[in-house]
Amino acid sequence: MKKTVLTGVKPTGMAHIGNYLGAIKPALDEVEKMGYENTNFFFFIAEYHAHTSVKDPKLFKEYIYDIAATWLAFGLDPEKVTFYRQGDVPELFELTWLLSCHTPKGDLNRAHAYKALIAENQAKGNSDPDHGVNMGVYTYPILMASDILLFDSNIVPVGKDQIQHVEIARSMASRINELYKTEVLVEPQEQIKEDVATVPGLDGRKMSKSYNNSIPLFVTEKKLKKLVNKIKTDSTGPDEPKDPDTALVYDYYKLFSNEEELKAYREALIGGLSWGEAKAQLFEKINDRLKAPRDRYNQLMENPSIIDKLLEEGAVKARAVAKKTMARVRKNLLGLS
Repeated sequence: MKKTVLTGVKPTGMAHIGNYLGAIKPALDEVEKMGYENTNFFFFIAEYHAHTSVKDPKLFKEYIYDIAATWLAFGLDPEKVTFYRQGDVPELFELTWLLSCHTPKGDLNRAHAYKALIAENQAKGNSDPDHGVNMGVYTYPILMASDILLFDSNIVPVGKDQIQHVEIARSMASRINELYKTEVLVEPQEQIKEDVATVPGLDGRKMSKSYNNSIPLFVTEKKLKKLVNKIKTDSTGPDEPKDPDTALVYDYYKLFSNEEELKAYREALIGGLSWGEAKAQLFEKINDRLKAPRDRYNQLMENPSIIDKLLEEGAVKARAVAKKTMARVRKNLLGLS
């Protein structure tokens, strides 16, 4: 029997190089590694999760198309995987309500994101510990559990900071299975992404839109070159030896090169390669990787109907599975056929 692997992507901003190296590339590499013969892959755009923070409808729509086009540009094959928008599967929200009826409030009180907001308010001396907490944030774990459980997911690849979401989903499934004395819901397992690349920003801090230090994935070559030239360097002179282990350009080059190329770049820096030339070589390396996906991305963004069609077709496939799950859930929880 095939296993099901589920991955969600939240459209909260335009994709940058950190998203590609830290999430998109590892996920697509894992698909190739596991293969399609024994595995069903589900990839979805989690726009309802994003709405907890993104409230501008124009931006929201742009982010959805951007993330869809980005995954497709890097080779996600919608004919071999199920690729859909969360909101196109109404069964998801029915299951969310039924799960909420079996979820103790204490489970949500212990959710990391909620606790972090409480701690932030307390640190600021705010008299209301729930200041700024909307119910979307508070009940976020239930919707995420529904994302996972609706498709009988066996494996959910997550970073270490997201393990709790899978644990909560597994706990919900286990509680329901025990109460109704049958396997109503598949109990998922997390797959920890150990070697996730931490991509530095232009200033050396972690790349983040909030720090304004990111390199957007699909800017023009001219803009990309300008951004690469902004990468922070020290005051070492043009012909002086550079220390690769403290050079931000070396950290970037490492992410886009093979072992032999990296060795040559390292030796060149030690040999006195100027920062200007080091950045020029880095630009060429990054641009070579992004050129073909950039062309595909631009083609998709100029023709959003292509994206719509692919997501609609994916939703049909997703709903075929979701309907079977909900028939089982309704029968066992509500006594309805």
